[in-house]
Amino acid sequence: MSSARRHVMTALTAALALAVTACGSSGDQQPARTLTVSAAASLTDVYNALKPSFEQADPGTTVVFNFGGSDTLAQQVVQGAPADVLATASTRTMQTAQQAGRIAGEPVTYASNRLQIAVQPGNPEQVTGLASLVGPQVTESVCAPAVPCGAATEAAERAANVMLDPVSEEQDVRSVLQRVQTRNVDAGLVYVTDVRSAGGQVQGVDFPQASAQGAAQDYLIGAVAGRPDADLADRWIQFVTGPQGDAALQRAGFTLR
Repeated sequence: MSSARRHVMTALTAALALAVTACGSSGDQQPARTLTVSAAASLTDVYNALKPSFEQADPGTTVVFNFGGSDTLAQQVVQGAPADVLATASTRTMQTAQQAGRIAGEPVTYASNRLQIAVQPGNPEQVTGLASLVGPQVTESVCAPAVPCGAATEAAERAANVMLDPVSEEQDVRSVLQRVQTRNVDAGLVYVTDVRSAGGQVQGVDFPQASAQGAAQDYLIGAVAGRPDADLADRWIQFVTGPQGDAALQRAGFTLR
């Protein structure tokens, strides 16, 4: 065999070996999968904190979040929007998806949250409770009634026998928080966890009616029916409601159920 031909055969053999190795390596890799989680805006920090650990434990998986008002998210799921998991900030909004047959099995109730009045640091308007928000001297923002934090606000108003006159009704609790942070309003009705997430940019004021019936909100999570990766959705639910999820929820200020 000529020297030139030997070189050609050697090169072909090396190329074939490299191709076989490459095929073997790709076969060992986990298939890429995406888990889409529609979750209440008040879960933003907790879920973002849990995402890296879940993805590390489940190679090839990417978790994508759709945060917003629970009522809007439930309606999206009912209308067939792509989501593998739905996590709401109230029983009522989860029932919207359940009654439409869009939740597989029974959702898990795993945490609860209560309202606080978010004010500017130092509380310059001297807000002490809901009655402090009545009248033109203090401007406030609340969630829209259809949103869990809005329903909770209405329950607290009834318990306190007051009626607020907010300058805005937002579609999720983080929008209320942002209006306080940017000093567009003096105060906002948000959750304890939202005040904590602001890292000192706002101050929280407790008030007794936050514990009234209907004011405290339960958090539920369920797998969306008919999704192809049901096992992946179940693993996320188990992770969120397991020890690591519990620890993250408690750090954020949630009460475990």
